[in-house]
Order: sequence, then C-alpha cells, then structure tokens
Amino acid sequence: MYAEERQQAIARLVTERGRMSVNQLAREYAVTTETVRRDLSSLERIGLVRRVHGGVVPPSSLSLIESGIRERDQVNTERKERIARAAVAQLPPSGGTVLIDAGSTTARLATLLPSDHALTVFTHAVPIASRLAGLRQIDLRLLPGRVRRTTQAAVGADTVSFLSDLRVDVSFIGTNGLTAEHGLTTPDADEAAVKRALVASGSRVVVLADSSKFGIETAVRFASAAEVDVLVTDDEVSSADRRALARAGMEIVVA
Repeated sequence: MYAEERQQAIARLVTERGRMSVNQLAREYAVTTETVRRDLSSLERIGLVRRVHGGVVPPSSLSLIESGIRERDQVNTERKERIARAAVAQLPPSGGTVLIDAGSTTARLATLLPSDHALTVFTHAVPIASRLAGLRQIDLRLLPGRVRRTTQAAVGADTVSFLSDLRVDVSFIGTNGLTAEHGLTTPDADEAAVKRALVASGSRVVVLADSSKFGIETAVRFASAAEVDVLVTDDEVSSADRRALARAGMEIVVA
C-alpha cells in the first residue's frame, strides 16, 4: 500500500470508528508507529483528522483539543505511575527546592515525595497543592494567578512574574506533546507562558512524559528539547525517538 492510499484509509477508519491510538493504527496497517505519526501529521495539516494524546480523532469530534485534568488522570495510569516513581530519584538533596508543574504524571510524583526528605515545593497546580498541604516535610508555596478550570492551575501575568524572580534546584515539567525537532508543546498560550517560566526557573529541568506524548505537536511551544536536562518516560518509546532526543542533549530515563 502506498503512503497516500494508507493515509486515505486511515482517515476513513478514524471517521468510522472515532478515536484511534497510534499503536492500533500501526497494527491495522502493519507499519511502525513512526510511520503512523508521519501519516497523522500529513492528515492533520489538511484537516482530515485531529491529533490528541496518543492517537487521533475525527476533526468534528473535538471543540477543544485540550482534555481536563480528570480525563488525563485516567489515561495510561500504569505508565504514569512508573514514570513518577522513577522521577523520585531526580529530587535534589534534602533541604532543596523544586517546582512541580500541573499535570496528571507530576501529580503522581507529588504523592510519592519521601516522608523523610525535606523540600520546599513551589507549584501553580491546585490539586498538587492540596495533596502536599499539611505534610510535615514539605514547605509548600502556592503560586499566584488565575486558576484555569481545565487544568486547575494558576496562569497569567502574576504567575509568570513570580516565576521570573525564582530559582529552584529542579523543575519537574509535564507536556502535551514532544518531538526532538519542535520540542515541548501545549494547546493553551497562557499555560505555555507559565511552563516557559517554569523551565527558566529550574537549575535542572526534568520532564515527565509517557510515550503517548511522543510525535505530537500542539499549538504552542514552550521549550526546545535542548532546554531539558532529563526526560523520564516509559519503555514503549521507540529507539529512534530516544536517539533523536539524546542527540538534542537529553538524558533519557526509562521507567
């Protein structure tokens, strides 16, 4: 099957079935996931599909490409748990400072912070702050700003301004999309501005991203691959993706 024929078939299948994952499409057409991602990029450019976390949907099925925090928390849960556990090893020494970005995987990291490891934690995420409030080993600092309903995270000029004066040992960052060429992306411009400031505030930047985020480029880039020190991900990431990101300067930790 030629690429054009396969892409037409994919567009028809997605229209018939609704949401399809990259892995499902790769099995359906006996091609690699990298080939599927290239096909989906081509189809999205001409408006035949819309890419979402780990897959694709018909263009008419989404009024908003960004899913809410509750929806995301129920997707790829086992992978996210492994990633969060592996990310604990990236914490600074006891007494250090960290920033924790909003997101379902970063929220899991927050629940795994060791009880004997004192940290000052800055976050703009209300769910993360609620999990950490009252923990004796955590000195919690909640960032100012307007709270978005979709992500339950503070955004806006006040949030970015606060971060511009902040320097922490490690920033733990989530992302909606990740490619070696285009970097890290998110659908919302206000979220992107805060994430950009979170990255700039960290002496080390650690990204937590499961394999469903790879090959996806959403609307707004907030960091290049070269700005990330460590990527913690799962073992379903292809070797080609790992090599490309390593060439960009990332240390890859596979959970």
